[in-house]
Amino acid sequence: MSELSAMIVGCGDVGGRLALQLLNKGWQVSGLRRAVEHLPAGVTPIRADLGQDDLPPEWPSRSPDYLVYCVAADQHDEAGYQAAYVDGLRRVLGWLAQNQQRPRRLLFVSSSSVYAQQQGEWVDETAPTEPHSYSGRIMLAAERLALDSGLAASVVRLTGIYGPGREWLLSQVRQGYRVAEQPPLYGNRIHAEDAAGLMAFLLESDSRGVGLEDCYLGVDDDPAALSEVVAWLREYMGVTHWSDEQRVRRTGSKRCSNARARALGWAPQYPSYKQGYAAILAQP
Repeated sequence: MSELSAMIVGCGDVGGRLALQLLNKGWQVSGLRRAVEHLPAGVTPIRADLGQDDLPPEWPSRSPDYLVYCVAADQHDEAGYQAAYVDGLRRVLGWLAQNQQRPRRLLFVSSSSVYAQQQGEWVDETAPTEPHSYSGRIMLAAERLALDSGLAASVVRLTGIYGPGREWLLSQVRQGYRVAEQPPLYGNRIHAEDAAGLMAFLLESDSRGVGLEDCYLGVDDDPAALSEVVAWLREYMGVTHWSDEQRVRRTGSKRCSNARARALGWAPQYPSYKQGYAAILAQP
């Protein structure tokens, strides 16, 4: 059995899925969050508030082999993002330094919001990052903090996460959601289980001595126009009515490529929205 260990900071939905995948592979996993009662069984709890400077009482005496920073902002505004992604990461790095701990690698979970492309362009890890939104700017600052931390580090830029409990689009389609077909509004998705699976794959690869890049895009194989996704869901779900109101998604439109992660050997369990949504809808 492997004796590798990982600390997941922000062990919520995706972090919890990652924890379960690693536990199933024989890893030792600790999870840091405020509400540790929600951690999956088998995860060692670390109760902590990233807004507080004091070292958490349950902080481990031994350094984890891997640190995964996978938090979600409590407030969806500039202050909330700054607190969660920059200040929180700086605090965790400080706790590591305070205990003279050096994980083999830091995995920082970021977002495709760092890209501002809006014309359906294909985007990969080398594409320009010139975000217009505060969320993208703060994510870039947090990425830089991770990459300049003195630890070996990789950033995982996740695209639109969906899965059980993340069913906003399904709800909208049931209500007769409308979306403009021209120009096509391309969106990018990854099932929550695949988001966790990509991170687990990167950690395992690193543990075997595979050289990792400093950035990976987490996305399925099928960036698709939102109108195409809605049309498929309507047919699959048997929705025939239309809402009187035309709703148009935000103007961002880009197509993210997973070629770098696939070249390393990763493949999504749900390669497109069709397999992913069909699995959600098949659940009782």
